[in-house]
Amino acid sequence: MRLLKYISKRLVIAFFTLFILTSIVFFMFRVIPGDPVSMFIDSGLDQESQQLLMELYGLDKPLSQQYIIYLKGLIIGDFGNSFTYAKPVLDVIGERFFNTLILTVTALSLAYTIGILAGSYLAWHRNTKIDYIGIIMALIIRCAPVFWTGLLLLSIFSFKLGWLPLGGMTTIGSDFTSFWDKIASLDFLKHLILPAITSALYSMATPTLLMRTSMLEVIKEDFVELALAKGIPEKKVMRRHAMRTALLPVVTIFAVSVGFAIGGSVLVETVFRWPGMGREIVLAVASRDYPMAQGAFLFIGFATIMFNMFADILYAYLDPRVSLD
Repeated sequence: MRLLKYISKRLVIAFFTLFILTSIVFFMFRVIPGDPVSMFIDSGLDQESQQLLMELYGLDKPLSQQYIIYLKGLIIGDFGNSFTYAKPVLDVIGERFFNTLILTVTALSLAYTIGILAGSYLAWHRNTKIDYIGIIMALIIRCAPVFWTGLLLLSIFSFKLGWLPLGGMTTIGSDFTSFWDKIASLDFLKHLILPAITSALYSMATPTLLMRTSMLEVIKEDFVELALAKGIPEKKVMRRHAMRTALLPVVTIFAVSVGFAIGGSVLVETVFRWPGMGREIVLAVASRDYPMAQGAFLFIGFATIMFNMFADILYAYLDPRVSLD
């Protein structure tokens, strides 16, 4: 009952956060310099045709009225029509969002799984050569530009060895019966490996160093010393006692990182020609495609808020001391 009440409270907060985000995004794209009309309306058209197009996209109405119309559309799931593609925004970004989500979740899952294990190991072997080397490697990988890492992996595994494809999501000409059939294919997996590893390498330093710091604090606690005094093997103490408590800040960062990673995947998607949200956002902003940009940012905002809420609930589950009131 308390958990249900807590989730309801978090949903209300999420709703108001989305409302504020919607308002900011709507007005932000309309105060920046640039004329969206010239991007999709041919100046060679006669005045009457241009006026019809303005009315079709609702750009002939006052800003306040456009805002109300946009909010009403969101309530019924209408994000408007893209100026660039001349079709509903949801039709354009729906599949691209899942493409980015698959890449992001795969990369972060890989990064955090390895990072948590590596951070725990470094903390348990603190102030040793392994610890120093691990920290230096984590910082070097983090400082390396993600596009440089991607190009390096491409040159090795695609150009020289020929083990993996150069880019894209699937081989050109491949035929799949459905979206799910495509992502379950071996061809899709081969295309996913390099971009996922590139993103994972860039993100791996955060969980590694955070887990190490958290573990260093936990292993000083009395319950760890008590477990060791009872004769419990060190590996078991580290895995069952210390790691669970040390996971709390890492879990929070993971959930938050998913939302930010979805929006920040543009470099990886560009290097590997991955058809995701990153490239669509850049194109939408560059072309002043308001509906597309708004829809993309709202998708990212919604994902960030949901993962934040999931992190809060999971945090409360992992640490009974967290209050649900």
